[in-house]
Amino acid sequence: MKKVVSNEVKEIRAISFFSSSLHDKESIDEVLWDITKNVIHELGFIDCVIYELDPETNLLHQRAAYGHKNPADDFIHNKITLKLGEGIVGSVAISKTATLVRDTSADDRYIVDDARRLSELSVPIIINDELFGVIDSEHPEKAFFNERHLHLLTIIAALCSQKIMSLKNKSRKPLNSANEYFQKLEHLMQVDKIYQNPNLSLSSTADLLGISACYLSSLINSVIEGSFIDYINAYRIADVKSNLHSPGFHHYTILSVGLEAGFNSKSTFYNAFKKHTGMSPSDYRDKDPFTVQFLSNLNI
Repeated sequence: MKKVVSNEVKEIRAISFFSSSLHDKESIDEVLWDITKNVIHELGFIDCVIYELDPETNLLHQRAAYGHKNPADDFIHNKITLKLGEGIVGSVAISKTATLVRDTSADDRYIVDDARRLSELSVPIIINDELFGVIDSEHPEKAFFNERHLHLLTIIAALCSQKIMSLKNKSRKPLNSANEYFQKLEHLMQVDKIYQNPNLSLSSTADLLGISACYLSSLINSVIEGSFIDYINAYRIADVKSNLHSPGFHHYTILSVGLEAGFNSKSTFYNAFKKHTGMSPSDYRDKDPFTVQFLSNLNI
């Protein structure tokens, strides 16, 4: 007797495959086309277009597609460009919030691309709180997309953003002599876990490295394009995200988990977590195991 595979199992397999396949991708184009050609098809969608924002012109350009827009190879038929705020995609680009439209005929924002379709799902790709682009899928049936689809496409967008960020970091030029100090700093973070000290400061860290605080600040800014506190908090939040779903911390309050990671107050902890993840610690903790599996344990 032939075994019937449920839609949910197919969806999990599709995202698991995408997560694994990201390891081999060496360019942003490869990542985007992998989503449209492989994952979207496996999810049972018939159409998908991924837009990328040009930050200089604030225009959204079509970069990858699946369906009628993609008749062959890595080709997009009749590319269109959208302004921020234009169409459902443009609205999502401004709000940075995923949108599910069950009936496009009742939504004044809807713009016809290659064909008129009656339901649409748009999810932003966010990198370091900045919009990279939008994954947009349409279907000819009203109310085709549901909350499960929204959930799945949100996971795909998160996987995509992490891989793109990794590719961008890899393409940065090395820091020559400064690199020696940054490697020592990374050792202090990853091995000695000095970020867990709530009193850690720029000056005290610079003293451990034997350099000036001013030099350390410039070094960190040149590597991560952020401040010392952004760098430290990234490690602390990684700790929190791991521990919030760890059996060893189930008896801890959320605030206690934050304090263990090195934050020195509730407000500092919650503000930093929201800035780095786009959600509150409690929302992150309450995410279902399916999401956690793909977002908390990535290695791409």
